[in-house]
Formats: sequence, C-alpha cells, structure tokens
Amino acid sequence: MGHGHGHAHGHPGGTASAAHRRRLAVVLTLTVTVMAAEIAGALASGSLALLADAGHMATDALGIALALGAVTLAQRPAHGRRTFGWQRAEILAAVANGLLLVGVAGYVLVEAVRRIGDPPEIGSGVMLTVAAAGLAANLGGLALLHRGRRDSLAVRGAHLEVLGDALGSVAVLVAALVIVLTGWTPADTVASLVVAALVVPRAWSLLREAVDVLLEAAPRGVDLDEVRAHILGVDGVLGVHDLHAWTITSGLPVLSAHVVVTDEALEAGHGGRVLDALCACLGDHFDVEHCTFQLEAEAHAGHEAPVHD
Repeated sequence: MGHGHGHAHGHPGGTASAAHRRRLAVVLTLTVTVMAAEIAGALASGSLALLADAGHMATDALGIALALGAVTLAQRPAHGRRTFGWQRAEILAAVANGLLLVGVAGYVLVEAVRRIGDPPEIGSGVMLTVAAAGLAANLGGLALLHRGRRDSLAVRGAHLEVLGDALGSVAVLVAALVIVLTGWTPADTVASLVVAALVVPRAWSLLREAVDVLLEAAPRGVDLDEVRAHILGVDGVLGVHDLHAWTITSGLPVLSAHVVVTDEALEAGHGGRVLDALCACLGDHFDVEHCTFQLEAEAHAGHEAPVHD
C-alpha cells in the first residue's frame, strides 16, 4: 500500500531566491559601475592591486548575473521531463561562480609574482580615490544582500562575492595610503596578493556547499538519525527504511521514506492519520515540508528489493 503526501514551501515566486531578485539586480549594477571605475583607475595609475580588484569585480559581476539569470529560470513552471522545472539552475550558477573565483585568484597570483622585484610607478592619488569609492559601493551592496544570505545559496554566493570585493577595496585603500605616505610602491603588489588570498576560501566554501546539493547530500540541519527517531515515534509506525533527504534548490529540502505501519492501523483505515502525523512532525521539527511517504504493511517486507537503511 503506497501513499504520497507533500507540501510546497511558501516562498514568494517559488524559491527562496526569488524574493531577493531585485536586490541582486541593484547589486549587479553597483558592481559593474565600480568595476568600470577601477579599470579606468588602474590604467591611469598603473596599480596592479586596483586592476586585480577590477578583475575580481568583473568575475563577481558575471557571477551575480549568472545567479540572477538562474533565479529567473528557476521561476519557470515544471513541465515534461523537468518535474522540478529549472530550480537547480541556481546551484549550477553557484558552481560556476566558485570556479570563476578560483580562476581570478590564479591570475592575480601570477601577475603579483611577476612584479616582485620590479614594481612600477603607481599613481597613488587615483588609486586612493577609486578604492574609496569602490568600498562605499561594496558596503551598500552588502547591506542590500545581508538579509537574504541565510535563505538562498545564490544570494549567499553574491553576498560572499561583494564581501570579498569590500575587503579587496580595503586592501587597495591601505596600499594606496602606504604609497602616499612612504612612497613604498611594492605595497601595491602586496595588496594584490591579499586580494587573491581573500578569494580562495570564499570560492572553496561556495563550491563545497553547491557540490553537496548536486550530490544530494542531506540538508544542513537535518540529522537523519533524529528524523528516523521522530518517524518511529509516530503512533502506529513499526519501522522505516529507504530514508532519503536532499535539497532541490535553496530553501527547498525534500524527504522520502518507506514507513512500515501496523496491520491494525491499516485495517482500521488509519493510514491517512499516520500520514498526516508524519508530515506534521517533519514540518515542525526539521523544516522539511515537502515529504513523500510510502506506507507499507508488515507483510510487505518480503516483496521489497534490498533496501537502504
């Protein structure tokens, strides 16, 4: 005897990221503006740190654009073979962001090493002005994305990118001040290395989390041993097997399980009551509202293929 039961999460527009689409668009505009200013400033001043930060900005702009496009795709309705629509596009965008960040870090490291021992002349005044303007824009972007970073992997990726941009702007600003006050131009190379060092941990964190989703690992905060214990605690339940939990996209964890129910409960027509109790339990305790359960009689175990605990 099989029964399915599910609830959809109530995020406006369909996913957790959709509610923050406008904020992503504003941050994208800010990022592109700052990037253009930094490229112009790098050409005028000869600063590698400013150029590195502009490259970082360019990659982040592309990453945010990918996230924004993925969030838009994720709103398309499910149809045909894509039973969850395009919701996984957000996760693919997060992987692309992480890979792009790694590429930028590698480029900056190579360019910084080339300048060691042969630092060029730096226009510190232009460098200082552009870095200060970039930092102000980054702080505005962080304020816009702060609330949504807990709800959406796409927004979290954008938030991390803008945070890295802000820290990069601080490094460039400090380097510019050092050059203005002391004339020590290698500070520019040091700042570019700092920018690269800031990028790598963020890229690794984003890639690891996105790959976990693609590998259908259990969502963070969902302990399957605890889930199993709660299911077994429902009146009329004898056992549970083939228990799986994974994430479709940000804010949409799902779960499925085969649940063995007493013959008495099934014969008395209490399967619906057991099903409602299971869904209510998981929705309340684990924030997993999209659940599918197959209710089985005790005798059905002999007809099952080898199962996953």
